[in-house]
Amino acid sequence: MRYRILGEGLLVSAVGLGCMGMSHAYGASADQEEMKRLLAKAVDLGCTFFDTAEVYGTPDAPHVNEELVGDALRPYRDKVVLATKFGIRFDMSSPSVNKPLVPDSRPETIRASVEASLRRLRTDHIDLYYQHRADPAVPVEEVAQVMAELKREGKILHWGLSEATEETIRRAHAVCPIAAIQNRYSMMARWYESLFPLLEELRIGFVAFSPLANGFLSARYGKNEKFEAGTDYRSVMPQFTAEGIDQNRELLALLSRFAAEKRATPAQISLAWMLHKMPNLVPIPGTRKAERLEENLGAAEIDLSPEELAQLDYELNHMEMSAVFGGSSVKSAS
Repeated sequence: MRYRILGEGLLVSAVGLGCMGMSHAYGASADQEEMKRLLAKAVDLGCTFFDTAEVYGTPDAPHVNEELVGDALRPYRDKVVLATKFGIRFDMSSPSVNKPLVPDSRPETIRASVEASLRRLRTDHIDLYYQHRADPAVPVEEVAQVMAELKREGKILHWGLSEATEETIRRAHAVCPIAAIQNRYSMMARWYESLFPLLEELRIGFVAFSPLANGFLSARYGKNEKFEAGTDYRSVMPQFTAEGIDQNRELLALLSRFAAEKRATPAQISLAWMLHKMPNLVPIPGTRKAERLEENLGAAEIDLSPEELAQLDYELNHMEMSAVFGGSSVKSAS
């Protein structure tokens, strides 16, 4: 495994593990004991960076993902970097499969959240603590001040923002230096590439979630794929529709061609492509399967030449693609 630095000195594996899908958004929760073994295997394979959030769970067990991660990684606590998030809840009154997000980053809410996350993660500190979404009712400077206090108290070591814009990053960083932002990024979702110069200027890392477009870029899905209605977000994602698969044939062919040339898989090419975009960029693909875990982590070992990277970018910029899932809607707390 290769390693990268986020912010001022947070060393993590070049590919991390997004843990959300073990408990949330991809159908019914996976078997807890099986997932604990998978998390332990990730450590054995050199992965040191694990991502969760206080809201990743089910209606019956809303915080189960943090609990899972905390239990599974407790024996390895001194070897791993734990990242979690605060600042949203789901609007459970909505009939949508992917419930709207309701932001809440009031200082008292953050204080309650960090204490609860520390208990569930079975640790005395959080390595990287993200504001999950901006709260229009709370200036980001106020959030950053709370983060500075939590750092002084030793409850968090680093902090970051998720789905952040340039203005928000600059304002927050001026109050309490940011280690990383965590934004959606993949070959199909490139709208945050404009932030790369800013992040390099401020020495802030970029943690890419949904780096495989919710698994689509693994090239393992066909038109007859069935997803669990009501609990699997992929059931309402445009890239998984029959029309979307037709629109993305050229993209999948590009990945397959490069995969054959590199003796890799389409997923590995997708991840290697973004690893070469910026030296402090770290993707966090998720999985429930040991073979996919090995595949994803193996992407860190794939080298692309500047010419190969330029060719991929050129073709991506000149091909048809379907729409891609861009995230749940955010609504006012009122």
